[in-house]
Amino acid sequence: MAKTFKRYLITSALPYANGPVHIGHLAGVYIPSDIYARYQRLRGRDVVWVCGSDEHGVPITIKARKEGVTPQQIVDRYHTLIGESFRRLGISFDIYSRTTSPTHARTASEFFRTLYDAGKFIERTTEQYYDQEADTFLADRYIVGTCPRCGNERAYGDQCEQCGSTLSPDELIDPHSAVSGSVPVKRETKHWYLPLDQYEGFLREWILDEHKEWKSNVYGQCKSWLDGGLQPRAVSRDLDWGIPVPVEGAEGKVLYVWLDAPIGYISATKDLTPEWERYWKDPETKMVHFIGKDNIVFHCIVFPAMLRAHGGYILPDNVPANEFLNLEGEKISTSRNWAVWLHEYLDEFPGKEDVLRYVLCANAPESKDNDFTWKDFQARNNNELVAVLGNFVNRALVLTHKYFDGSTPALGTLTDYDRLTLEELRSIRPSLEANIENYRFREALRDAMNYARIGNKYLADTEPWKVVKTDPERVRTILNVALQITADLSVAIEPFLPFTAEKIRRMLAVESLGWERLGEAELLPAGHRIGEPELLFEKIEDEAVEAQLRKLSETKAANADAESKQQADPQKDTISFEDFQRMDIRVSTILEAQRVAKTKKLLRLTVDTGIDRREIVSGIAEHYTPEELVGKQVLVLVNLAPRELKGILSQGMILMAEDASGKLRLLQPDETTANGAVVG
Repeated sequence: MAKTFKRYLITSALPYANGPVHIGHLAGVYIPSDIYARYQRLRGRDVVWVCGSDEHGVPITIKARKEGVTPQQIVDRYHTLIGESFRRLGISFDIYSRTTSPTHARTASEFFRTLYDAGKFIERTTEQYYDQEADTFLADRYIVGTCPRCGNERAYGDQCEQCGSTLSPDELIDPHSAVSGSVPVKRETKHWYLPLDQYEGFLREWILDEHKEWKSNVYGQCKSWLDGGLQPRAVSRDLDWGIPVPVEGAEGKVLYVWLDAPIGYISATKDLTPEWERYWKDPETKMVHFIGKDNIVFHCIVFPAMLRAHGGYILPDNVPANEFLNLEGEKISTSRNWAVWLHEYLDEFPGKEDVLRYVLCANAPESKDNDFTWKDFQARNNNELVAVLGNFVNRALVLTHKYFDGSTPALGTLTDYDRLTLEELRSIRPSLEANIENYRFREALRDAMNYARIGNKYLADTEPWKVVKTDPERVRTILNVALQITADLSVAIEPFLPFTAEKIRRMLAVESLGWERLGEAELLPAGHRIGEPELLFEKIEDEAVEAQLRKLSETKAANADAESKQQADPQKDTISFEDFQRMDIRVSTILEAQRVAKTKKLLRLTVDTGIDRREIVSGIAEHYTPEELVGKQVLVLVNLAPRELKGILSQGMILMAEDASGKLRLLQPDETTANGAVVG
């Protein structure tokens, strides 16, 4: 039997304050947690839902450095933007706090100090990269080099964003500082570590034995971490942005952001209520962490170990992490601007907050990565919200005004079909509740929409617009039932579509009806006057979708251009003018071209250099056919030492350039030029 709780503590992953919120964040974390919190409140339960901006860590300092501003200015900007975007979407946090608040600084320092004084940390001195020019230790993100997996020359010390590999600075080829560009050296530095290995037994029992009901992706990832063996994890960093380590002799060191951030849930609760301990320390509180899959290890392994080490705190009852949402078949990338940003959506689609909420819930990546496309967004709006939900509510209200002057007609004799319909309504609620309680929000949304589907079918089958001509009394019963379904619908959809629910209630001229009455057939008394009907949703036209697709296409083109510039090879060693003068580059014409037998890449070219005719072997067969080369003017380095290739003496080199796609391009004179003309 499921345990009952006196209260609910809901947390949502703290969005990182170095950029806006996008649809991936919403689908993975904030829409599911808002549905859950709204539902629990509708049930009349004691709920506290906390969130806030995560405002420390290296990426913020990198962004500040690039923009020439302070880290505080960066986090102030994005904290405001994120908080306002959430408010506009109807995300109903009880508090949206931040980790630069005084309360958080005190809470995090006290938490660290408690563990430190209790001897829960171990101290280690290790060698880390140090930038001698900038006179600072380098965080992993400040170290750039070549990825050993894919060869990307702009890989970071913690990750290669081109191939997605997790890296360490020591793995990078030719590492250099992102601050000064210099080659860093290794220097000793002391840090504190949480010995996670000491909590492995506790975590195994708590997760693997006691929480088999957790989502398979969460349970599986935890098991993988535990089976691989846990290692001590640093809780401090050499950095000048963050909460100072509250230990004598720790100048220049701050709390590592992974320790700092989850404590933000506690500090936010402190700012919300003086009774914060009831929610964090009473075992009769149910704590639920809503996160994305990239945060599973922190919320299921690291944070529980921290809480256990501290003592006195409850542990999460569930951590329903979602997978990732892709955009138009590609991984969402904030650095590449490949995203649908929430604040931009709200500006470009005013009044369509619930459309986005609906689509992201209906397509939520609950068990596997999923894909958002603008065509699907349009189809779900037009075919489901407009044609099903909006159509039913509009018909029920318009017909009531048309036939009964906007007054709820009295219920007459029920037919078997009426009773069957009402019974079907009552049967939805248990499934809807079970799906929400078990974090199956996609299925729960389908349950809520079933009220509208049943309503549409009921009106289509009973046809009051026809029956009114022969049996107006029967129409009273039909529209009474239709209005009761509408009222039930307003309750069922409220956790998912709060703006729409409020609009329906306004049109029905009722206050909140309460979750416990869901499924009843007497929500509106006979004679109750309803308000004027208005459309709940409008069709999204092709033009609006095409504008968004153009926007993404422009982003893709800009990324390709930027990447081509970023991928340019670094400048080679400086040469003198005399060195350059020794290179003899001549305008030449290709007279003949043929493939070299038993090779894929080589072409045998006969060229007129103006000073002679010679043969050159060039590895361009994958980029040009022999036929398209004959007659072209090219640039040839003629005084390159001859070299034998596949039995052919190659005398010179055709000059080429490689574009961002990897294709080789001939370097040619802009206009026809005499063979032998010297380049220089």
